[in-house]
Amino acid sequence: MYHKIMLPVDLNEEASWKKALPTAITLCQTFGASLHVVTVLPDFKMPMVGAYFPKNFSKKAHDAIKEAQHAFIQENVPEDIQTQSVIVDGSPWEAIIKAGKQLDIDLIVMASHNKRKFVDYVLGPNAEHVVHHAKMSVMIVR
Repeated sequence: MYHKIMLPVDLNEEASWKKALPTAITLCQTFGASLHVVTVLPDFKMPMVGAYFPKNFSKKAHDAIKEAQHAFIQENVPEDIQTQSVIVDGSPWEAIIKAGKQLDIDLIVMASHNKRKFVDYVLGPNAEHVVHHAKMSVMIVR
């Protein structure tokens, strides 16, 4: 049923993956699917944003996230699951959907974890946008 499963994670926010990761792992094992762990960085290359950061900041941020994401995968994903580390730039929900299209993802598994406003309490701002705009299936884990 599923061949490629995406798990968006914020490595600084455990709530973004703590409940969704076990679900994604179970689905990968059940269907023999690959897992694509996606982390979104702000787009430091935009002139308006980049002007406030030192030169090469974007590359250093990518390198640090890449290392942290590989450590996350080693610590949390069983070795028998084919896993890909993906780092993308932009707003979280747009970057998640764009990466999903580029990777030909069948299912996005993500947590709903932000509870600042009522709509955030019900679903979460990024999860809400992904659900409404993604063309592939989305599973929200609470």
